[in-house]
Amino acid sequence: MTVHLHQEDLPADALGPGPVAVDTETMGLITPRDRLCLVQISDGRGDEHLVRFAPGSDYAAPNLRAVLADPARLKLYHFARFDLAAIRHYIGVMAAPVYCTKTASRLVRTYTDRHGLKELVRELLGQEVSKQQQSSDWGAPDLTDAQKDYAASDVRYLHAMRTILDERLAREGRTALAQACFDFLPARAELDLAGWPEIDIFAHV
Repeated sequence: MTVHLHQEDLPADALGPGPVAVDTETMGLITPRDRLCLVQISDGRGDEHLVRFAPGSDYAAPNLRAVLADPARLKLYHFARFDLAAIRHYIGVMAAPVYCTKTASRLVRTYTDRHGLKELVRELLGQEVSKQQQSSDWGAPDLTDAQKDYAASDVRYLHAMRTILDERLAREGRTALAQACFDFLPARAELDLAGWPEIDIFAHV
């Protein structure tokens, strides 16, 4: 496997057909304030592509934008809600349709409250993912090798995990429920951006 770093856009021929795993790195957790620095993407065939955006970027990225906006290409995320909002706010597209491994995990791994990527990769695939670089400075002038490997690992395992989670969803009779949740995630991201990040608009009070 190879990690490829690109500036401002994805090469036109970087990805094969089919679902893509997607993740983002930002300067923080408040989307309008904390700029998008990196989009990671993989077609599941062994390579990961990192698209870096400089301060002041216009986020035009026509090739990346076309992939993310393609309604025929499924996007795999871990905690899609955050990544969808970041991509929508900065790149200007809703990167759907969606599959979220964290949402699927919550629906089938009800025997635990540990649904982070590290725990999920360890249980489902027997692999170890380091989260040491999670809170590092993604806006630094140069990314370290450790940062690049961490960013790539966020999309490296999503295709394989989807296969296992789909089997468990089917076993527990929750496939349709999961799909309904995935279909709602773009709207949940829009609610976050529109000012309802922590309010349950379906609640009685």
